[in-house]
Amino acid sequence: MITKRIIPCLDVKDGRVVKGVNFLGLADVSSPVKLAEFYSSCGADELVFYDITASAEGRTIFTDILREAASKVFIPLTVGGGINTLDDFDRVLKCGADKVSVNSGAIKNPSLIGEAAKRYGDQCVVISADVKRVDGVFRVFAKGGRENTGMEAIEWIKRCVGNGAGEVVVNSIDTDGVKGGFDIEMLEAVCDAVNVPVIASGGAGCIDDFVKLFKTIPNIDAGLAASIFHFGEVKISDLKKELAKNGINVRL
Repeated sequence: MITKRIIPCLDVKDGRVVKGVNFLGLADVSSPVKLAEFYSSCGADELVFYDITASAEGRTIFTDILREAASKVFIPLTVGGGINTLDDFDRVLKCGADKVSVNSGAIKNPSLIGEAAKRYGDQCVVISADVKRVDGVFRVFAKGGRENTGMEAIEWIKRCVGNGAGEVVVNSIDTDGVKGGFDIEMLEAVCDAVNVPVIASGGAGCIDDFVKLFKTIPNIDAGLAASIFHFGEVKISDLKKELAKNGINVRL
């Protein structure tokens, strides 16, 4: 049985980890390097770093913080934000990232995913989709959830996987930061559409939300969360023990 992964997410703005609700109202949390070290030592399976304003501000991703954090963690690190070219992939990987997450850059240039997959391998390319319901339809949003692309999300994700993305992060804007549980309907639709690992993001409020996620969608690969870990509401060790008790295979 495949081991389910628990992944803390560090949203970085101006060199600090921040967290908001529905992608808005950002509040300062901590130093990304300190948080990365903490999670690496307490049972996280991977880490995700997002430079959440790089695309909206039209700049490349931070590298100094990334390099320092990567030198202090010993679990896989996925990095995204402002990834628009193969040079961006190259720079982030040279700073210590294991995988590169692309969102707005792939929307602007859909061939980027295929080019990156050919150069670095499918396993290195992650499509991160910010998705929100608009008139009952799943739509893809760009620039950190600020801009509705008008594209239907499931077809877009299928296209990206077909082009070579080896993993999908589904960020539900509707449930982000609300702590009411993962967006099961959206995640089921994505898992039914693709045959690569899918990571659930947006909505975790308690341990039971992860139990429900993995029980309801057995083929989901990972659960990602931010504030419940950052603010100590859920300890990763406690979460994993409860998942194991429920027959869900995790790395203890």
